[in-house]
Amino acid sequence: MPGRPVRDGRLILLAAALGLACVLFLTVGAQGDWAFVLRFRGAKLGALLVVGTAIAVATVTFQTVSGNRILTPSVMGIDALFLLFQTLLVFLLGGAGFAAIGPHLRFLAEAGLLMGAATLLFGLLLGRGRADLHRMVLTGIIFGVLFRSLTGLMQRMIDPSDFAVVQSAAFARFSSVETDLLGLSAVLCAVICAALWRMRHALDVLALGREAAIGLGLAYRRTVIAALALVAALVSVSTALVGPVTFFGLLVAALAHGVLADHRHARLLPAAALMAGLVLVAGQLVLDHVFDLATTLSVVVEFAGGLAFLFLVLKGSAR
Repeated sequence: MPGRPVRDGRLILLAAALGLACVLFLTVGAQGDWAFVLRFRGAKLGALLVVGTAIAVATVTFQTVSGNRILTPSVMGIDALFLLFQTLLVFLLGGAGFAAIGPHLRFLAEAGLLMGAATLLFGLLLGRGRADLHRMVLTGIIFGVLFRSLTGLMQRMIDPSDFAVVQSAAFARFSSVETDLLGLSAVLCAVICAALWRMRHALDVLALGREAAIGLGLAYRRTVIAALALVAALVSVSTALVGPVTFFGLLVAALAHGVLADHRHARLLPAAALMAGLVLVAGQLVLDHVFDLATTLSVVVEFAGGLAFLFLVLKGSAR
């Protein structure tokens, strides 16, 4: 195909840009013991790449299944449930008791709760038609409002010093990730992404719509449930690792679609993952060395993602 070398070239350019950003992230301004610097920055870099890949792949897959380019897995209330769980732990145990919970135990509990809730939502509401997908999304929004209301109620009832602990969990923590959890998160993310990569051709068929997919012989319901379960797992891992992010996936998915101009998931999935890593690594590099940490990366990417959401809505990109 004439356009294939061009699109492959864009993927190579994205990979080269990400590689350059990673090298600069590890070396710019580094002084003293290089072993310590590379170990410290390498952990942060690994967290950025893992989270970026998980969110990007999950968002592209979810948009394919839902047939809508302005939806993200966060609209299902997963972020709100995460914050509710954090608030409930602080409400029951107090700030000291919450801090005493081991990071591995809390990570597994959070990831398991989020994955179970999302899978239950899919299993109960996903039927045979696209209307059920819309019902699932609307139900997720309603549950998100409910979870946020319960969270706000408990936050008003806890001690002010404990509220600071809850508030810190309300924003993504890209620069303060538990390094002990990074290896487990990376393995889980790699396994789930590999499973979605094996489904890339089925996702191409799903993008054609329910009727066309069934007409082409795809086991529609089974494929959709499997894809959404893997999306739930990716979102759960990334949220449990760094915290909630709402619009970042929308931003990188839109950038990947715009740069690549290709709907095949064999190129779209790696392009989105590379774009996510580039945005996070380059963004953190600029904030560290240009703006002297005047703000946090999560605030910047959520602001940019919100602008991308408004642009897509105004442009009428929802299908």
